Amino acid sequence: MTGNRAIAYIEPGKVQVQDISYPDLVLRDGPGVNPLNVGRKCDHGVILKVVTTNICGSDQHMVRGRTTAPSGLILGHEITGEVIEVGRDVEFIKKGDLVSVPFNIACGRCRSCKERDTHICENVNPDRPGSAYGYVDMGGWVGGQSEYVMVPYADFQLLKFPDKDQAMEKILDLTMLSDIFPTGYHGAVSAGVRTGSTVYVAGAGPVGLAAAHSAQLLGASVVIVGDLNSERLEQARSFGCETVNLKEHPNLDEQIAEILGVPEVDCAIDCVGFEAHGHGESAGEAPAAVLNSIMEVTRAGGRLGIPGLYVTGDPGAATEDAKHGTLKVRLGLGWAKAHTFVTGQTPVMRYHRDLMNSILSGRAQIAKAVNATIISLDEAPAAYAEFDQGASKKFVIDPHNSVRK
Repeated sequence: MTGNRAIAYIEPGKVQVQDISYPDLVLRDGPGVNPLNVGRKCDHGVILKVVTTNICGSDQHMVRGRTTAPSGLILGHEITGEVIEVGRDVEFIKKGDLVSVPFNIACGRCRSCKERDTHICENVNPDRPGSAYGYVDMGGWVGGQSEYVMVPYADFQLLKFPDKDQAMEKILDLTMLSDIFPTGYHGAVSAGVRTGSTVYVAGAGPVGLAAAHSAQLLGASVVIVGDLNSERLEQARSFGCETVNLKEHPNLDEQIAEILGVPEVDCAIDCVGFEAHGHGESAGEAPAAVLNSIMEVTRAGGRLGIPGLYVTGDPGAATEDAKHGTLKVRLGLGWAKAHTFVTGQTPVMRYHRDLMNSILSGRAQIAKAVNATIISLDEAPAAYAEFDQGASKKFVIDPHNSVRK
């Protein structure tokens, strides 16, 4: 038996490295674990030695105190690892396999999973459909920003890399398969991006950059990325995107017209979510700002992909309505323009194998697009603070020094 170290949420603005129990194939009681999930046996699962695990913008919502996450919650839903133990019901995944873990936890047996809607599995979260590792109100599955982690339903969920040596050479790209690359790609697909499309991506954080790169892979003619952060916009320009700085120039439609000649795009993707801010130098938080602005600039009949996170509980919101996820969205505008909205978690398994092949072939360069930056587990608290200040980096934790050798 070996030890285990992990990143825990402590209080708003604070995470720390803690010693925690080595995982076994049972979901034990702990911070955030749904009482109905305590003691759940997972003989269909595996234990992973974590090779890489990433800090996600969704983690930051919890760390900022913008959710009801309990103190002591072990963070991390973006996991890549080596299988070191298999449950007695696991048939096809073997010890030694190097695998990507979809952030959605899915049983493979319910109606949603059978219809490829693995983001709304009905059997893993007693409160509502859908679950994830290390996330508030998602059933309490222990997060993977750790040295070792348990993953249930291994045969169904895990994406095995065909060649371990090749995979380790491209591990900074492949680590993005657990969440942000499929999430960005899902946003682009949901928005109807195709050959020749003009696309607006709201937000130049890692998911926004992944969505922009995905739009390029899908054949978009022009990808425009908007943000308030000049450093992140510079990163978007580094791989061929047009950009609009909404802090300096708040009129989005005018900036799009300067680029395209018309003040509208074919498709738009919201990669910001509920902590959105208004446009302009002194604009404050306005949770519906992105949703309303992308309706304004998307052509009639266009589609809106919304992978940005929206929540039902936000204790840090400025208004009582927003604390319960009730936002002032201009639905009448979207109705009048016959827009299609696609929301919710990303069904990672719908995309991750194809995106893996795009990485292995060299076509997808997602690590470069999001500025993947390797850190140790002990450096994670400082990285959280840096990311919260708007650093244009995707922090990749390397718990066992497997990558930095």
